[in-house]
Amino acid sequence: MAENVTYSSYLDLGRILEAQHPASGAHDEMLFIVVHQASELWLKLCLHELTAARDCVEADNLRPAFKMLARVARAQQQLIQSWDVLSTMTPHDYSRIRPHLGASSGFQSPQYRMMEFMLGSRDLKHIALHEKTSDWSGRLRRETARASLYDAAIQLLARRGFEIDQKATERNLTAPYVHNTSVENAWAAIYREPEKHWDLYELAEKLVDLEYHFQRWRFGHLKTVERVIGFKRGTGGTPGVPYLEGVLKQAFFPELLSVRTAI
Repeated sequence: MAENVTYSSYLDLGRILEAQHPASGAHDEMLFIVVHQASELWLKLCLHELTAARDCVEADNLRPAFKMLARVARAQQQLIQSWDVLSTMTPHDYSRIRPHLGASSGFQSPQYRMMEFMLGSRDLKHIALHEKTSDWSGRLRRETARASLYDAAIQLLARRGFEIDQKATERNLTAPYVHNTSVENAWAAIYREPEKHWDLYELAEKLVDLEYHFQRWRFGHLKTVERVIGFKRGTGGTPGVPYLEGVLKQAFFPELLSVRTAI
């Protein structure tokens, strides 16, 4: 009954506020846990909105998608700001926590990986990292069988009459996306005459917002890691800062960046 609902019961605060289990005894471990847990909640919202936005793009119903994608961009800003809070941890603070982390790492976040997959950056070897994480490996595999958000946008361009190479519209969805000249030409036509293609022009800019904020999030991660642990290897076995620098070079929507030089 609705009259029996309280703030705490509706939000299930009992379980949420009891979900922090520091292992080190260090004061700063609570900060470390809460920042990461809060980030996972923001990621959950991002995935919720991206799923619905992709459905709208596939149905050529763009106006609701714009609101959803704008909300994702706002949530990404919260994720970016979380690095500012975490960066208050000093190398000494982190050194007291790190021995208790084992091989756990943000690299193993299944929601982060799903967001990458939904945007179009898919590397199948990463799925194995989530075999022991509930049903996430299965969910990630199923995601690779369907169009990413960007694939959906490209297919929409083709349905709207733009000449899109079949290599882009009928590509292997499990493979990494590769820049396609016909896709860049379509976006260039839209950017040159936005008044003729306003909804597609707005879609392009919403996608650029996602790319921009995602890369800012990655950069914040890199600089926070650099500030706290320097160039040590990550707890998950990655090279740490050099790995994060490499990830920064990976674009989700390459033609939406290259078109800026072309127009």
